Amino acid sequence: MREQVIASRGSRRAAAPARGPVQRPARRGNSGARAARTFSLRSLFGYVPSALKVILGILVVIALIVGYRVAASASLFQVRSIDVVGTSRTSAEEIEGFMRRAVARTGVWRADLSALSVELGRLPGVRRAVVSRVLPDGLRVRITERVPVAVVHTAGGHFVWVDDEGVTLGEMKPSDQMPAFFVRGWSEEGTEDARKDNTERVRKYLEVVKEWAAMGLSERVSEVNLIDVRDVRAQLAGNDSQIEVRLGGQDLGPRLKLALDTLDQYKQTPRGSSITYLELQTGRIVVGTSSGSKLSNTTETDAETNSSTAASTASSNQKPAAAAQANRDAVQTDQVRNSVRNSPRTMAARESANTPRLRLR
Repeated sequence: MREQVIASRGSRRAAAPARGPVQRPARRGNSGARAARTFSLRSLFGYVPSALKVILGILVVIALIVGYRVAASASLFQVRSIDVVGTSRTSAEEIEGFMRRAVARTGVWRADLSALSVELGRLPGVRRAVVSRVLPDGLRVRITERVPVAVVHTAGGHFVWVDDEGVTLGEMKPSDQMPAFFVRGWSEEGTEDARKDNTERVRKYLEVVKEWAAMGLSERVSEVNLIDVRDVRAQLAGNDSQIEVRLGGQDLGPRLKLALDTLDQYKQTPRGSSITYLELQTGRIVVGTSSGSKLSNTTETDAETNSSTAASTASSNQKPAAAAQANRDAVQTDQVRNSVRNSPRTMAARESANTPRLRLR
């Protein structure tokens, strides 16, 4: 019984057919046609010349550019609102009108913001401008204004404000606050050298304003002539408006104080009403007087210099009574010297020696 079972198992194994390649039925569909089309398009594109490929690329770029321009110039990007900030003296309406004219064609999207900022910076009263977009239809303008610091009395008789860079900001209005004093000697040529010179004049003006205000001298000055910053000249105010004080280029506060003290002493003398200028030189003060329509200076001899210096020194260092006495002595000395100088003998000797004693200034 056992042998039969074993034999039957062997017979089953022998009867199993041998394995080989199995043929599967083809799947129905259009995959073959699809592959054929892909192959044919690739093959066709490979035969297209390279020049035609370049042309197609250019056409695509042009289409993109045209589309960009059409989109940028669309009504969506046309400027509708302009926000101007930072103006107090400059007209915001003027800036807004300028911006609307500038971006009327380009719109907000294509507006050249850098160029607009530069153009706005050239407007009177504008030091710096920054323009930015507020999409889709707005612009924002931030203005930094120029600050007026001095009033210039021009050669034509106008009074105009200038800033610390010497830029003209417009004429002074009756409602404006009066400055401490005006500036003369302004260059109106408009060149770069003139602009630099005017900037230096403003710097000198601010220096003397601060110094003279601290010493309480500003009220006695109406104008300061800065045509040469190394030879500053102050035109006095009030009853002394005909008097010019020539100060030089340094120590302008102490020099003006000394000149005014000397002037106050001389005004107590008969010659006080004829003073036209005071000139501060090294170690001395020269007082200029006028007689009628002729300008005559005090002689610059050593004795006369000593008398002028003695009067000014007495006014600042001595008691009032002693200062007045020193001034009277100086005046008497001048009177004696003038009588001797104007005598016929002295005048004849001077003409023969051809050495004039007076020098016009």
